[in-house]
Amino acid sequence: MTIRLPSAEGGLRTYESRQEPLSLAAGAPFTSRTVFSAAHVVADPYADVTPDSPAAVDWDATLAFRRHLWSHGLGVAEAMDTAQRGMGLDWAGAAELIRRSAAEARSVGGRIACGVGTDQIAAGSLAEVRAAYEEQLAVVEQSGAQAILMASRALAAAASGPEDYLEIYGHLLRQSAEPVVLHWLGPMFDPALEGYWGSADLDAATDVFLEVIAAHPDKVDGIKVSLLDAQREIDLRRRLPQGVRCYTGDDFNYPELIAGDEKGFSHALLGIFDPLGPLAAQAVRVLDTGNVAGFRELLDPTVELSRHLFQTPTRFYKTGVVFLAWLAGHQSHFTMVGGLQSARSLPHFARAYELADGLGLFPDPKLAEERMKTLLSLYGVEQ
Repeated sequence: MTIRLPSAEGGLRTYESRQEPLSLAAGAPFTSRTVFSAAHVVADPYADVTPDSPAAVDWDATLAFRRHLWSHGLGVAEAMDTAQRGMGLDWAGAAELIRRSAAEARSVGGRIACGVGTDQIAAGSLAEVRAAYEEQLAVVEQSGAQAILMASRALAAAASGPEDYLEIYGHLLRQSAEPVVLHWLGPMFDPALEGYWGSADLDAATDVFLEVIAAHPDKVDGIKVSLLDAQREIDLRRRLPQGVRCYTGDDFNYPELIAGDEKGFSHALLGIFDPLGPLAAQAVRVLDTGNVAGFRELLDPTVELSRHLFQTPTRFYKTGVVFLAWLAGHQSHFTMVGGLQSARSLPHFARAYELADGLGLFPDPKLAEERMKTLLSLYGVEQ
């Protein structure tokens, strides 16, 4: 099977598609790491909406994709930025997603944690930010899911310094029913979060972040760090109180961070584990046996694809994630809430297809090739 793809030089080149996918069957539960995939939502392609309309979601396909992840032993991190929170999916849609996914998780015995933010308000006072967090925390706890306290654009805008972060997060942790995951999302994922924790100096911000945790270690299950800086994450996790986990959100350096070293390791909560789910699960099961080299042998080759999908502007990585889900047959179309299927270029899609195909990620390589050719034809590329 061959396909003509755009080349880096601006012309076309011939690529020979893979004939057989990897054999990636479901297996036993993980024993050495806790692993979440931040899952995307599937848009309803038949809805008559505009980019500014409330998201129209295909609930059947969205929940089916979560069952796919659970079947491979992965947890689902729901209503995170991978699901386009604040980029097409509003709070009303996110709340419905949380309720539906949590109910689905209960029905199949899947693990789920859900994002708690403040995106029902664009801006506000500190009291309004706190109330927005409280509203979302109540929805997640009532659904029976674990809460992930996400970084807040509104808090970043309203806070005058570190003391405001300490007060807001301290209040939320005191009232949370169960231990939560704290999420530090860097500005490469959302420019509105520049200076989070009260300082643009990451060392100073880290000290405030750790102060929040140290004051309430019994209410913090773990932290998710999405700064794309492996050494900073390693240094941070070594300073965590006993029993508080580090969930890597570093989509550039995840194999080495999950593998760890003699002083510890990271668990995982990753957007790249949406398209990599079955392969990632197989790698973690190899790691469960103590075979670090085998784990790295499986996961290291995926980093080039991940770095491609998460290249700047990093916040548009969701487009590549949904694109690969379409090629893999997890959804019947390449449409996204907010119209974000337009956020990446044809050469970007072509390279993503080539890298994913080379890894054997497509259960049906022929279907993936046919769908890639369909996309190419829309751009005027004749085969």
